[in-house]
Amino acid sequence: MTHQEFVAAHQAGRLTVHVDPKAAAKLVSSRMMLPLILLPVFGLAVATALAGYLIAGALLFVAALAFRYAVRRSSRGFVLTRALEDARFYEQVFAAGVLSYSRDSS
Repeated sequence: MTHQEFVAAHQAGRLTVHVDPKAAAKLVSSRMMLPLILLPVFGLAVATALAGYLIAGALLFVAALAFRYAVRRSSRGFVLTRALEDARFYEQVFAAGVLSYSRDSS
């Protein structure tokens, strides 16, 4: 199915789209370079706590964890939205098995 057919069928409600949550989270995390962002933040949180600002360090650590959780939790919606907007991205996620669909029998 081409991208144009996919978008038209999705908008018409003729498709049930499935986005693999684990694969989507991994894809979004890698595209955002999430580990490269979070590792320094976690290090800064630990350093802040060790420097005597325990509450500030703990809050920074929890904020980084919450950010990671939010990114991973919203990754399915991101993948579907991006696949509807970008034909090249649609082809990539479909080929990787992150996105799949089934035709509704109506």
